[in-house]
Amino acid sequence: MESAVKMKVEIWSDVMCPFCYIGKRKFEQALAQFENSDQVEVEWKSFQLSPDMKTDTSANINAYLATHKGISLAEAQRMNAQVTDLARKVGLQFNFAQSILANSFNAHRFAHFAKQNGKQNEAEELLFESYFTNGKNIDDIPTLIALGTEIGLFAEELSDALLNGHFAKAVKADIQEAQDIGVRGVPFFVFDRKYAASGAQESSVFLKTLQQSFEEWKVS
Repeated sequence: MESAVKMKVEIWSDVMCPFCYIGKRKFEQALAQFENSDQVEVEWKSFQLSPDMKTDTSANINAYLATHKGISLAEAQRMNAQVTDLARKVGLQFNFAQSILANSFNAHRFAHFAKQNGKQNEAEELLFESYFTNGKNIDDIPTLIALGTEIGLFAEELSDALLNGHFAKAVKADIQEAQDIGVRGVPFFVFDRKYAASGAQESSVFLKTLQQSFEEWKVS
């Protein structure tokens, strides 16, 4: 059987998931150490942790977390502080106080548009940074169009896609596929459809899985 040109790693994630951003960095660290990284294709897949969330630019992330988890505001603040510290250890700056509570569906449509135009990884990075670091509304279409121009996407085409509901089916298909293969949380990494890693694992775990799956992929 002839192998594909590159071994595929699929990553289900949600742009408003802090561990997805942290996991992205740890996976990238592993990929940078992997000697055959040029033969790995990364594909991002959509997932929504809170599909029914209503975008609220006036909401406070800590207050939302407290209500959502049924915990005190102080405990929510402690949790976010711990996550901020974890992010800092992989070179990320989280500013939860600035984060805008937003439904991520439009952001996922944006990512699919970027994928079609060869800019998916750039789009994912920019969406994470916009949400966690820069306090931008990732549900707002004008904001998404502006972000798109930063990574070289054509504003007119992107605007048409976002305003006319394009890529909604693609987002829903990713989410359905996640349900079909048993994904219950993100980030969720699938290596060559053989091995899986759930959560923001240490880069050493990702590296080991990359090496094992690649060795098997080479001889398939």
